[in-house]
Amino acid sequence: MHTKRTLNMTEGTIWKELVAFALPLLLGNLFQQFYNTVDGVVVGNFVGPYALGAVTSVTSAINTLIGFFVGLSTGASVVISQKFGAGDIPAMRRAIHTSISVAVVFSIALAIIGVLVAPLMLGWMKTPAEIYPDALVYLRIYFAGIMGLMVYNMGSGVLRAVGDSQRPLYFLIFSTGLNIALDLLFVVVFEMGVAGVAYATILSQFISDILIIGLLLRTKECYRITLKEMRIDREMLGRIFSIGIPAGLQQAITAFSNMFVQSYVNVFGASSTSGWGTYSRLDSFVNLPLQTMGLSITTFVGQNTGAGKPERIKKGINVSLGISIGVTVAVCALLWVFAPQAISLFSSDAGVIKYGTLFIRLNTPFCFLCSWNVIHAGALRGMGNAKTPMLIMLGSFVVFRQIYLFVISRLTDSVELVSLGYPAGWLVCSILMYVYFKHSKWQSRIPVRDEQ
Repeated sequence: MHTKRTLNMTEGTIWKELVAFALPLLLGNLFQQFYNTVDGVVVGNFVGPYALGAVTSVTSAINTLIGFFVGLSTGASVVISQKFGAGDIPAMRRAIHTSISVAVVFSIALAIIGVLVAPLMLGWMKTPAEIYPDALVYLRIYFAGIMGLMVYNMGSGVLRAVGDSQRPLYFLIFSTGLNIALDLLFVVVFEMGVAGVAYATILSQFISDILIIGLLLRTKECYRITLKEMRIDREMLGRIFSIGIPAGLQQAITAFSNMFVQSYVNVFGASSTSGWGTYSRLDSFVNLPLQTMGLSITTFVGQNTGAGKPERIKKGINVSLGISIGVTVAVCALLWVFAPQAISLFSSDAGVIKYGTLFIRLNTPFCFLCSWNVIHAGALRGMGNAKTPMLIMLGSFVVFRQIYLFVISRLTDSVELVSLGYPAGWLVCSILMYVYFKHSKWQSRIPVRDEQ
């Protein structure tokens, strides 16, 4: 069952397996981040600061709708990895075909909803008038072509569940290169502006979608998909939903809450909007190692839960925490030092550089705090418990953060204190997640099968 294309994480040296799995996944996530980042760099340098603000300011709006689906794909990956670890191939195949079928249905619904509610989202964020028209164009084109991203993410989730994080990386490298070429073609040559980078993004995402689905159709491995098996299995759908819906709601509602964070920043003007949006893009890169390790520990715990190895799970969590904290501190230190240069890649506007640098240097010293909540949440999801991480993260990132911003905005007009709402939420979430995990007695709920 375990071939060179899969990775059995229930045996062997833990840190080596986590690193071997995480490195291709990290590079893949890195290239996926290039999609929107390249959009910002191209419009910021070839169109102007308002176009940059339009593209970068809609990140939280996009994440609000796709966050739910990303959580759902996490649920699918957990179910598939558990069945793979337990050696139950028939059940694993039902889960895979259900996952891909759901991805197609949900992406169609998401495209329709996204196009219709785009004006409402921009209104909620108090988008400045000079940015609004371009932001609406970008948002609607992006959502109209969302199927490429959705189906690709579910297909790559299938491969991750069986330990293959390499081939999704190869497809992303190719499609990211294509995205850069199309961005330059549409914006510089055809002068299509913000619409050009939006079309370049969705076309590139469709290419990566075609590549990964083509692989799943052609492979001879146990996770191959066939058209005749493509249906939604009610039992597997229930299992996927039990994990995926809480994870999806947590991501979607947190992203929705971030739209209101953006609204607090937007009142300081277009330069603040562009600076915050650019910081957010760079922050996505800073968090990649941490988020990658979170996905890795979810697969690791999923396989070892299926194999019945709680002690190995405990060791894996500790190793993941050590790696996450060390790498996050190193990356944040570099970004803190070179903050002005990093912002200037997107724009030469003095106001954008000023605000972007300010936001980076205020928030990056606290990024390591996220290690505890990301790793423990990933581990809980791998065991099949997605509800607790959802409740803790919503309480920290939505309820606490909104209360903080509401109070701060009425006590002072300091953009610095508004910005610190992010790390305040990180700290609260990590404390709550660690305390819960330590006292949850999770080991007693995993039936021990083989501790060799």
